[in-house]
Amino acid sequence: MRAPRGLSRLLLAARGWGRLGAMARYSTEQRGRPNSPDYRLYFKNADGKYISPFHDIPLLAASKEDKEIPAKRAKTTGSEIATEEPLNPIKQDIKKGKLRYVANIFPHKGYIWNYGALPQTWEDPNHTDTITGCCGDNDPIDVCEIGSKVRSSGEIVQVKVLGVLALVDEGETDWKIIAISVDDPEAHKIHDIDDVKKHKPGYLEATVDWFRLYKVPDDKPENHFAFNGEFKDKDFAAEIIKSTHEHWKALLHKKADGGTINCTNVLVSGSPFCCSEEDARSIVQSAPVHVNGDSVSPEVDFWYFCPK
Repeated sequence: MRAPRGLSRLLLAARGWGRLGAMARYSTEQRGRPNSPDYRLYFKNADGKYISPFHDIPLLAASKEDKEIPAKRAKTTGSEIATEEPLNPIKQDIKKGKLRYVANIFPHKGYIWNYGALPQTWEDPNHTDTITGCCGDNDPIDVCEIGSKVRSSGEIVQVKVLGVLALVDEGETDWKIIAISVDDPEAHKIHDIDDVKKHKPGYLEATVDWFRLYKVPDDKPENHFAFNGEFKDKDFAAEIIKSTHEHWKALLHKKADGGTINCTNVLVSGSPFCCSEEDARSIVQSAPVHVNGDSVSPEVDFWYFCPK
């Protein structure tokens, strides 16, 4: 059974120079009632300290990035990342007072990849992208992880970046990074977007089709793409990631207007939004305690047929 929109999201760390085992140092803690508006999934590091997955998990899985941020690290998947809440937990996505679900658009049932986001990136809504001519969507940059394993909500995965798709979603720039987990059985032979075409034929075409139509069941128009829906390679994608990381750094140091974005963090050195471990613990403990969840709406099994 498919999770509500956003609860199927992962948090993905871009490939750096660290080992995959480093990703296992993070854990999650549930609060509230699953399949309800009060559900939250908070994150902890290896020391058991509550952290923001948006701000406190390094973009690169290596110590080099720690020096570039810098970070105070003495030791160191229907729902969405709650960008406007302290510590940015994962929450149920809500639309018009109801839980929001990813539509099953024939022939696809829900997401067709592991859908997530890169930490420490931000698509600035006040910055006009020179490529798309549109401003950012005010979120971390999205990732479609095309590996063979179905990941759990909130799982942190080290990935290899392969390329990028330039989606224009309701007039906003919404880049979609294509990546594969470094521990995937096929990762050794998939290094760039052309390798995806070779080893997973039809996958990229299906991805364009999915993003073009996924809001049509909500009575919204089809989405559009820059470059006529052409995927750009990993070098192009790396520049997009670098740009959104710089926008995030400006956000965390009050050099950019984040509007309602909550920048509370525990580990980003020099950030005026840095809070104490005690304050972070209080934020989590103020959320409702975890209890058994509600049943999932039958809406998740409804099929939509959209014109091609």
